[in-house]
Amino acid sequence: MAEVRITKATEADIPLVLSFIKQLAIFENAPDKVEATEELLQQNLFGPHPCAHALVAYVGKQQPAGFALYFYNFSTWTGRPGLYLEDLFVCEEFRQLGVGKRLLGELARIARDRGCGRMEWVVLDWNTKAREFYKSLGAAQLDEWIINRVDAGALGELARM
Repeated sequence: MAEVRITKATEADIPLVLSFIKQLAIFENAPDKVEATEELLQQNLFGPHPCAHALVAYVGKQQPAGFALYFYNFSTWTGRPGLYLEDLFVCEEFRQLGVGKRLLGELARIARDRGCGRMEWVVLDWNTKAREFYKSLGAAQLDEWIINRVDAGALGELARM
């Protein structure tokens, strides 16, 4: 098995994180949907009020292999914070080397140490490999929940109500 190292992203990693975000968008057939910029990542990951965090995975000496971006939410049912994994991406050439498993393991440690009641994320229904991978790690897939989203334009309209 290859040597995999996981680090917390620093400000110097912003271009790399943005690169991973763009690669993920290509994988998900939505390259034109990326609005993130280095400036937005700087502000929201490292600014005065960071609202998200990132991990970067390396294989071997310094080969960037993937990332995970997460934030904390809160569960009224558990009465505790939760860790929400927004995105996990491993470059194709590094899949099957344990990179994704190491990223998820590090996230689980962070969640445990923070006192989180759970860790959650979503996966696209067509991404069978990822769904099977997550199941193999003990993740339950909750088919009864429907994701609701209000994007920018509708958000403005809703805010005016």
